[in-house]
Amino acid sequence: MKLTAGRPSRLNGGSELRNPFVHELRFTLTEKIKIGLMTVTVFPVRLLLVAFFMLLAWPFAFTASLGRSDYTLEPQSWWRRLVDLSLRVIMRVMWFCGGFHWIKVKGERAIPSEAPILTLAPHSSYFDAIPVTMTMCSIVTKLESKSIPVWGTLINYIRPVFVFRSDQESRRKTVEEIKRRAHSGGEWPQIMIFPEGTCTNRSGLIIYKPGAFIPALPVQPVVLRYPNKLDTVTWTWRGPAAFKILWLTLCQLHNSMEIEYLPIYTPSEEEKSSPALFANNVRQLMARALQLPLTDLSFDDCQLSLSQGPLHITSNSSLLEFNRLVCRLGLRAGTTDTVLEQQASRARKLCGDRLGLEDFAQYLNLPVTDILTQVHSLFDQHGEGQIDIRQYVIALSTVRRPSKSMETLKLAFKMYESEESRNVLVEDLANILETMLGVEEVELSRLFLALDSVGIPDTGKITYDELHHFIKQHPDFTQQYLDFPGAPRRSCVPPANGWNGQTHKNKDD
Repeated sequence: MKLTAGRPSRLNGGSELRNPFVHELRFTLTEKIKIGLMTVTVFPVRLLLVAFFMLLAWPFAFTASLGRSDYTLEPQSWWRRLVDLSLRVIMRVMWFCGGFHWIKVKGERAIPSEAPILTLAPHSSYFDAIPVTMTMCSIVTKLESKSIPVWGTLINYIRPVFVFRSDQESRRKTVEEIKRRAHSGGEWPQIMIFPEGTCTNRSGLIIYKPGAFIPALPVQPVVLRYPNKLDTVTWTWRGPAAFKILWLTLCQLHNSMEIEYLPIYTPSEEEKSSPALFANNVRQLMARALQLPLTDLSFDDCQLSLSQGPLHITSNSSLLEFNRLVCRLGLRAGTTDTVLEQQASRARKLCGDRLGLEDFAQYLNLPVTDILTQVHSLFDQHGEGQIDIRQYVIALSTVRRPSKSMETLKLAFKMYESEESRNVLVEDLANILETMLGVEEVELSRLFLALDSVGIPDTGKITYDELHHFIKQHPDFTQQYLDFPGAPRRSCVPPANGWNGQTHKNKDD
């Protein structure tokens, strides 16, 4: 009937955490006036100065990068040391011109032989490049960065480890290169890694990727803070675009930043054999230093947690846990629209028959493993060891194509509807919506009152065409007509017949 074992994204034992991939800026009238004045006075000057110093750094980085090998280090001659020093000075002046007048540094950076890898968090902005330019450490960055004019040359100078995220083989080679450099005994420059793997709004630390921890060597955690009254630096998946961030930041009189080097973290034998455990323990340590909560979301959850549409997934949906499990089983990557149709056809033929763990494994042509057992238990509502395979297909379709909820809804109707009337029962519709939203229980009374008000009588059944047409007319369908635990606050619902003509007002957040 529903996913039952999902883990909401919560603070450490506290209340629900806001979506870390969303950043909204709100300005007071005074701030708007200030930004307007800075835009026509200080901003153009700062922008020209930043561009000038970046261009000034380019020939130094280009010259020093000529003839270098990706796999061997050339001797550090006097002129290369001079170039390195010149670049650090130029980049520091560039940041100064951008409003980062003083940068507070706490603690002491370890030498490469003691900690070949520095783990930085939270990653929230392209201004996180400041500690990189101050130290000229290597970084792990996406391959596309190499082709950015001017900036790509500066990145190439610090000997980055490039990764093509969508290519599994490229990701494997990246891990191997990190291991090779980390085990060089301090010969290679330190590698600065942002283990979150993406930018967030600094409301919490998301799950760390294991790449920095696979070498099983000591790491030095580094925490970043931007203690500004107005947060103009955050650049994440939903929020101000890159140039708007630059414009707003250059319009601030001063931009504060703090870099704190924490003590070196040496892994235990257990952590050396488990990069995930190593990563999580370092994440907890950094969260305490930052006084931030942990969230169970990861880079791979971005698309799900930012899904749009009338049946979008909520940030505390059990589907986020389901998505992590099916990714680990390799089921999501190999699932196409055709595969989903085939699985839906097989599920319909079972006519609602419930499957035990062994039958579920056979259905998926997979061995019984701990992860598969967890997937099975997500749909085991009553703890009887039996699940309705239709729910699994709906959930898989939802996480596979989160922006196409209507296609998933249509697929679900095909599995549940009767052949004669092509409609589904109210209980089955509740099952479908609970699975698509990844919530415990959905109450549909307000929906059917609204349907009745537009001429669709409450017969205890509904067709796909009727529901689809109604949803198209109401873009805020979930907020307006569905009640479930953790549901967003809803706006006004049109009064149905028999409501005594009362007007229901919006609730302020």
